[in-house]
Amino acid sequence: MPNLDAAFSALADPTRRAILARLALGEATVMEIAEPFDMTQPGVSRHLKVLEEAGLIVRRIEGTKRPCRLAPSAISEIDRWLDKLRQALAKNYDRLDDVLAGMQSKKRKGRR
Repeated sequence: MPNLDAAFSALADPTRRAILARLALGEATVMEIAEPFDMTQPGVSRHLKVLEEAGLIVRRIEGTKRPCRLAPSAISEIDRWLDKLRQALAKNYDRLDDVLAGMQSKKRKGRR
């Protein structure tokens, strides 16, 4: 199970979010990931290390290359946590809808 604090901390950086967006397209090597960024390969590697430590990506060894890919379980865990918040928010909106409907009903009764 990923550490949500580490995951959200890693996601706070726009470069790391861009790297994850790239990896959403498929596995890539460090050099492939580094291409669109105006930073050195070691700089990109540091970002990858943060993402890996947060459990958001996994790497495998393929000769001299270390391709990276998204860690689906980590993304799923974040989605489950966010879904709890979505459900709570939906319940709040449902309660607000009930209050507003009750106010409208009282307002209509008062006009008669």
